[in-house]
Amino acid sequence: MTAPATGRTRRRLTVRGTVQGVGFRPHVHRLAAEYALAGFVGNTADGVVIEVEGPLPDVERFCELLAEHPPPLASVTAIGHEDLPATGSGETFTIRATRHTTGRTQLPPDTATCADCLRELADPADRRHRHPFVTCTHCGPRFTIATAMPYDRAATTMARFPMCPACAREYGDPLDRRFHAQPVACPDCGPGLSLIPAEGTGARPARDAEALARTRALLAQGRIVAVKGLGGYHLACDATDPRAVATLRARKERGSKAFAVMCADLATAESVAHLTDAERAALTAPERPIVLLRARTPGDGPRLADGIAPGSPHLGVLLPYTPLHTLLFGLPGDPPGPRVLVMTSGNRSGEPIVTDDAQALIRLAGLADAWLTHDRAIAAPCDDSLLRVRADGTRQLLRRSRGHVPRPLTLPVPVGAALAVGGDLKNALCLGEGGQAWFGPHIGDMGDLATLDAARRAEAHLAALTGVTPRLIAADRHPGYQSTAHARRRAAEAGLPAPVLVQHHHAHIASALAEHGLDGSTPVIGVAFDGTGYGDDGTVWGGEILLADYSAYRRFAHLVPAPLPGGDAGVANPCRQALARLWAAGIDWAPDLPSVAACTDTERAVLHGQLTHRIACVPTSSMGRLFDAVASLTGACHRAGHEAEAALALEALALEARDADSGEYAFGFAPGPRADPAPVLRALLADLRRGVPAPVLAARFHRGVAGAVAGLCRRAREASGLTTVALTGGVFANALLEEDSTARLTADGFTVLRHGRVPPNDGGLALGQLMVAARVPRPGRAR
Repeated sequence: MTAPATGRTRRRLTVRGTVQGVGFRPHVHRLAAEYALAGFVGNTADGVVIEVEGPLPDVERFCELLAEHPPPLASVTAIGHEDLPATGSGETFTIRATRHTTGRTQLPPDTATCADCLRELADPADRRHRHPFVTCTHCGPRFTIATAMPYDRAATTMARFPMCPACAREYGDPLDRRFHAQPVACPDCGPGLSLIPAEGTGARPARDAEALARTRALLAQGRIVAVKGLGGYHLACDATDPRAVATLRARKERGSKAFAVMCADLATAESVAHLTDAERAALTAPERPIVLLRARTPGDGPRLADGIAPGSPHLGVLLPYTPLHTLLFGLPGDPPGPRVLVMTSGNRSGEPIVTDDAQALIRLAGLADAWLTHDRAIAAPCDDSLLRVRADGTRQLLRRSRGHVPRPLTLPVPVGAALAVGGDLKNALCLGEGGQAWFGPHIGDMGDLATLDAARRAEAHLAALTGVTPRLIAADRHPGYQSTAHARRRAAEAGLPAPVLVQHHHAHIASALAEHGLDGSTPVIGVAFDGTGYGDDGTVWGGEILLADYSAYRRFAHLVPAPLPGGDAGVANPCRQALARLWAAGIDWAPDLPSVAACTDTERAVLHGQLTHRIACVPTSSMGRLFDAVASLTGACHRAGHEAEAALALEALALEARDADSGEYAFGFAPGPRADPAPVLRALLADLRRGVPAPVLAARFHRGVAGAVAGLCRRAREASGLTTVALTGGVFANALLEEDSTARLTADGFTVLRHGRVPPNDGGLALGQLMVAARVPRPGRAR
């Protein structure tokens, strides 16, 4: 870059990153005005282009400040500089209309309402007082209203709402907080609320302020209301009303799966859960995720219904993130109402979250007593994100969705334009091209036609925003996965080669490598523990130690397999899995064992026949299934109504004794090497018969698994010389196991990779598929 030593100069800056929809152009305008610079700023499909002209020192200072102090929601990845001849025309600095060019920019995620907008919402003298859609350049919807790029009002679902003169003045005023804020609106020109009661409730429809007041009254009366949010509908009810919670659980057929709750404010959250400083920061972050917290024993604060999170020491808590949420809890002077609401996804169990208003009235009929809706369309579904905060203050995303999508991940090695479809559980797709990858929002489990349709729409929306046209598709190797069948259809429709099929646990490990910025030039010891994954031998894997990079892997060690009676259908019965594990270990089914007592005589007879004659018994090395079996043996869970229910119950049990006992059950090591749980089971049953409390049994089992992880990694290091370990798979969402395994490995000199920004479960699978598929046409397994 060259520039005149003195006098007037002109410079073009090309800015890339998350620079649209975040007030970047107004920020540039104000900065240029501060230094009396001429020129312009405008959006392009590549990002933002700026030309500034003025005295050289002022131009250079402008460039420094732009790089060092971007707007709060912006994320600048690159700034290109080019000197131009000065025009000397005396022009002012202007914001130009968007240029429609080819290229790519980044759209920010949806962001929680900022403090300035909340003050306006609560101020009776402000024209946006009680406006449920108050927003500005620093907050509000982005991803869920954008329909195309570049990001301008015409390419959002706000396009149908012409601005009134007052909003148009704010939009056009460079000194205003809403200068070029695309969702800007007010009560005179913006979306409106509607309350639609279900037939037979006796309630009357209502609009706007009356709709809100009646909704608050319905919630206070114990009714269930479907509330339209940023990325879909929620089903809401008073979290302190046992009858309302039980009714919602029954209507949604949710079994014992925990509900998330939204607290009116941080003080209310403190009254129902224990919070560390790091957890407070996570709760109040702009992403506003659901945060898993330790539930507080009922005290002076609201007493939550027992049916919120049955049997769990944890509580999923989030804070209001839209003006509508804030209004649901009421402003000063409003009649008192619930301070804690259940906020669960607006869907029937197994279906995707509902976003369409007409579909909401159909698909949520029978679940909701009323619908609080509005006429701003949702461009894409986007469920709430979920995370936990570790003891060291770091965060582990368990569901990457609202607040994070479509923020890109920087890849350690470039990839061609590709789509990875993920797996059948916790599905989230991933698009990649060049040095970036974009996760789509959480879709859910792929067992429903509506979910498959949601996945197709999520891909189309993300492709429109990123400009990625896939030339390659990656999927899981499981021949029976719906996601894999979808990938085959998608490839055929697009005239692309057949999908690259990636082994499940290889993808998990590759996901961890990519998140940590490793280029794959050196393999790692991948510890992939989960419930299920199709193995190279046709059995169910899930307790794997793989030596892996992006292009290949070798199965170094695994859990000794046991039969899985009924295959995937048997997962709902941990007591049967326990008996199968005992049978594999040569341990009798003594009638005093909890798992034996939990099975009926008929079940035991059928199970014995299946195991003896190897009928419908797929061998599995799954660590997740071993957790299920031990959950039953300790009495924590014999029948599971949802995925991971038994493992969560076992972890909850272990938490009760984590500091009261230091014993552990040691695994055996068979040739292979293979970790043999038979000694663990024998020791656990011996303790059980001696009357050792169940929480101690659970804690000793957890420590035993962590010991096996450390032991197998030592063996892998001795055999390979590798010293980096990746802990991945859904089992490592277990805080106790991840913490203990990490501590042991670190003490033993290993570098440990843990998931943070990408879920360890199948919600992060697509990133690994993308990286593996990009390296080789058909991923191999032998090193």
